[in-house]
Amino acid sequence: MSKELEFLSRYVASGKLNRRDFLGRAAALGVTSTFANSLLIGAARAQGPQKGGDLRMGLQGGESTNSLDPAQWLTQVPQNFGSTWGELLVLQSPRDGTPQPVLAESWEASDDAAEWRFKIRKGVTFHNGKEMTPEDVAQTIRRHSDESTESAALGVLRDIEDISIDGDNVVFKLTSGNADLPLLLTDYHLVIQPNGGYDDPLAGIGTGPYKVEVNEPGIRHVSTKYDGYWNDDVGHVASVEIVVMNDATARTSALQSGQVHIINRVEPRTVALLARMPGVHIESVPSKGHYVFIMHCNTAPFDNHDLRMALKLAIDREQMVEQILAGHASVGNDFPISPSYALYPEGIEQRVYDPEQAAFHYKKSGHSGPVLLRTSEVAFPGAVDAAQLYQQQAQAAGIQIDVQREPGDGYWTEVWNAQPFCASYWGGRPTQDSMYSTAYITGADWNDTRFFDEGFDTLIRTARAELDDTKRAEMYREAATKVRDDGGLILPMFNDFLDARREEVKGWVQDPNHETSNLRAATRVWLDQA
Repeated sequence: MSKELEFLSRYVASGKLNRRDFLGRAAALGVTSTFANSLLIGAARAQGPQKGGDLRMGLQGGESTNSLDPAQWLTQVPQNFGSTWGELLVLQSPRDGTPQPVLAESWEASDDAAEWRFKIRKGVTFHNGKEMTPEDVAQTIRRHSDESTESAALGVLRDIEDISIDGDNVVFKLTSGNADLPLLLTDYHLVIQPNGGYDDPLAGIGTGPYKVEVNEPGIRHVSTKYDGYWNDDVGHVASVEIVVMNDATARTSALQSGQVHIINRVEPRTVALLARMPGVHIESVPSKGHYVFIMHCNTAPFDNHDLRMALKLAIDREQMVEQILAGHASVGNDFPISPSYALYPEGIEQRVYDPEQAAFHYKKSGHSGPVLLRTSEVAFPGAVDAAQLYQQQAQAAGIQIDVQREPGDGYWTEVWNAQPFCASYWGGRPTQDSMYSTAYITGADWNDTRFFDEGFDTLIRTARAELDDTKRAEMYREAATKVRDDGGLILPMFNDFLDARREEVKGWVQDPNHETSNLRAATRVWLDQA
């Protein structure tokens, strides 16, 4: 009897028999449902990834202004949707952070790391049927590294001096050595497009396992399996639908009811409750991500160093971690590098809540009257509560913070990187260099604190070319100290990535490089259809 059921369970796992018929047959043979289900689970594991099914995700981070142009991706919905239809040259390993080949088969560098050769994979086609060539790759990187580009990847590509083609290889010549170049090319903006996207960056045509079917910014996005896809190791479901759900309660309800299979940005205070729901699993991963309050160093009143220091000393980081994120985070120190990074700067004194010193610097600044802090529920989970808690903490130093709650739609275009004091988040970057080059060096498009320091810029450029790790680590320590003491960053906490999935979602990969399994949950998981 058990051999017959084992045989039938394999049929269920392969999609040749449905679960209801199997359980009916088991009941007729007098087998308990518990034992029958255990056979199904074992068969599914033995079978490996199942193909088919329609995956639905309810995600925060979608707006009516979202674009299919990878250069414009700011938030989670376009990033996750983009990873279904687009691919990069390289991905960062979820295990050890090393670069792993995708559209580049391999790479090699000159002895001084100033010239790199990337061998481009053959036999890959775009969704329009055109075969991907090294020229498409070269054009993509040219578009994102052009000084006139609007791509946020420009900051990490500025050192590329020349791009050329040599047979199956794309050759990058840099202004100076950079041992991290393969990791820099893992930036999620650098999706390879036909002719680099020069012809039509909004076409949504890539080489990924799915092709774009529906694109309704701020509402929903759908991609369906591309039959000509080159890699059978990813892209298991038949279709992916991403529904924009910026409200945390709506996301949780949709997951609980089975309306969606995966949600992001689980509210930390609801983790314990959600974890007790039948059929729901929490995926919690310590990360490089950080939740922040950012000040423009070149805009009054935040161009005053003493006022910035007063605001940094007026926040209780420990209370913020416990009360806002329920402990699902670690305390920050006003520089954007967590211990997850290689060459983490050890020994920098931890900044602590000090209302007395905050009051001293506030008085020294000469500022009087309220300071306006803008926030929104989309800035990060609990951002409105965090701003209000910060407001209360600062009162002990005699600092009045007025909290202004902004609408979620348009926050990332009209408030972040536009207004001088607001709540925000960063997902982290593959390397310290890419984090600093994206958001802190002079000229970086996403320099959202307007931190302009020539000495800091020189440090980052010098560290980039330094192949001695000891010397490089010391440079990064000095860079972190400069940002911490002179910049406009208030970084109270490094958040854990908190996603949730239904139990029928299998194959989840815990990946600290970004939320929702490095934005690739849709291409990595499969649905247990037993």
